[in-house]
Amino acid sequence: MAALDAVERQVVAVLDRLGVPYERMPIDPDYADTGPFCERYGVPLEHSANTIIVASKKEPKQYAACVVKATRRLDVNHAVRRLMGVARLSFASSDETRTLTGMMIGGVTVLALPDGLPVYVDDTLMGLPWVILGSGSRASKIRTSPEVLRRLPRAQIVPGLSLEVPGDSL
Repeated sequence: MAALDAVERQVVAVLDRLGVPYERMPIDPDYADTGPFCERYGVPLEHSANTIIVASKKEPKQYAACVVKATRRLDVNHAVRRLMGVARLSFASSDETRTLTGMMIGGVTVLALPDGLPVYVDDTLMGLPWVILGSGSRASKIRTSPEVLRRLPRAQIVPGLSLEVPGDSL
């Protein structure tokens, strides 16, 4: 197996410190995006979580990380906007995400974010027996208990952070 990069080493250190059992799953980077990953590796979509970086529209830019079940849609316009106290929000671009986190889309994880970045976790994740998270790299994923999200120092578990998605739009 290839050596871990700096972000992946940081993720492993955070996981070890939080004390929640986990499995690091090496994957083909071409299948790092949630849908292709789940299909290729036989993982139920409802057990996958996406870490999404959002950005305020006005300067000075404010950012937050939101962790949402892959089968749901982040409520950016209401819940996240209210939590951040800003008038207008959008999803951070892939370039903004890479600059802010050091991670590429498909590998972004809540487990190695910059200090001071607010972290909002959708409460629907907390009832799962296990969850798949990014590892900081497109070359692996992390399988762990959602308890890891509760133990993250800056994470806030938020009811209503996401909305149901009609079944035919996934």
